[in-house]
Amino acid sequence: MATVRLSFSPAPVHVRTARLVGVAVARRAGVAEELLDEVRLAIGEACTRAVTLHRQYGLSELVTVEMSDSDSYTVRVIDHAPIEASVGLTKLPPDELADESLTDDALTTGVGFALLAGFVDDLQVRPVDDGPGTEVRMVWPVTRR
Repeated sequence: MATVRLSFSPAPVHVRTARLVGVAVARRAGVAEELLDEVRLAIGEACTRAVTLHRQYGLSELVTVEMSDSDSYTVRVIDHAPIEASVGLTKLPPDELADESLTDDALTTGVGFALLAGFVDDLQVRPVDDGPGTEVRMVWPVTRR
């Protein structure tokens, strides 16, 4: 089992690098070619969400992306935003996401979860174990050659 860990400052420019590395690791892990676009989009969306939260709350802590392959390809994207900010929109019904009183950043975060749920069959969002923040965990099947 190999684990690749990236940590980057919360700047949008680093999301592209995370996507590229994530797809390369997925390909090496044995994720089916037809799922690689899904992997790229999901990693990009999860990283964009984390960067948005860090910028919204003025956090300088690094965003972390961990990728591992064993029986599956697992990607964990970890932010350090207050938990109520990170998961609050997941409880909103879809019609409330159109509420004009929500900020652009809040909408981006909430819509990000909706998009992730569409890209990833095995998606988990949970508080980090130590301190404030959220872990977005995504899993794809692998085939060994």
